[in-house]
Amino acid sequence: MAVTSSTRTDKAADAIIVVLVGCLGIVCLIPILNSLALSLSDKAIVEAGSVFLVPRRINLTSYDIILEDRQFFRSFLISIERVVLGGIINFVITLLMAYPLSKDRSVFRAREVYLYLLLVTMLFSGGLIPIYMVVNAVGIMDTIWALVLPGAVPVFNVIIMMNFFRQVPKELEEAATVDGARHAIILVKVYLPLSVPSVATVTLFSMVAHWNAFFDGLIYMNSPRDYPLQTYIQTLVLGQHDFTRLTVEEIKRISQTSSKTLNNAKIIVSMIPMVLVYPFLQRYFVKGLVLGSVKG
Repeated sequence: MAVTSSTRTDKAADAIIVVLVGCLGIVCLIPILNSLALSLSDKAIVEAGSVFLVPRRINLTSYDIILEDRQFFRSFLISIERVVLGGIINFVITLLMAYPLSKDRSVFRAREVYLYLLLVTMLFSGGLIPIYMVVNAVGIMDTIWALVLPGAVPVFNVIIMMNFFRQVPKELEEAATVDGARHAIILVKVYLPLSVPSVATVTLFSMVAHWNAFFDGLIYMNSPRDYPLQTYIQTLVLGQHDFTRLTVEEIKRISQTSSKTLNNAKIIVSMIPMVLVYPFLQRYFVKGLVLGSVKG
């Protein structure tokens, strides 16, 4: 009877969890479905506030305008460049920092010092103005480097990889050392192949962070032409349209569609890259996050 009661309790708990997770998933989908419905609906219906989750009087004019919006695709390519360049920088620095920090104090005596310095940066920031002054003094304003270098060291990712590396059996490293392998070879040939889940996790973190960032584009880019995609979309949401850059035909077509419809269409298009990438990394996400967080 005890076993049966325990089994029923477990099933009830599982059912409650499934229902809660399902409800949470629906809540997360509502804004996306609302944006999709607004982007596909007719201007008059949207302005009347009659669209919620289902598009009405489907109109694809907003997507036609996007295909002809040069600034949208310019910002799109800037964001792609940022994700690729920033992701590579984050990946390399994360590995090169996590590997030595994963060693025992007998191997790396200054481990605790560097680790405490990293933790301090997670708790305290230098502030927006000092960071801006540094970026300006270095001379990287209005360049892609202003978007990727200030966040080149993702401390949270370093800690995840460090904890994962500490779980790798020391016997593997000792065997490689006996064979004459140096630390660079051990990192690439031993640790990296065993760290696919954590690598996928920190890569996903970096990609999403770079893709969604918009505020630094407003600060470090003086020209709207150099805005990354999320910064460009943010200016549209705030209603900062630059009609001086549009042709008469483009202005006429925009006047035939709601700004809300057009902006939501651009939001939907901007989501596509992350939606395409996430399924390939999702299976590693939970495993990599858990394995990289069980040790301090």
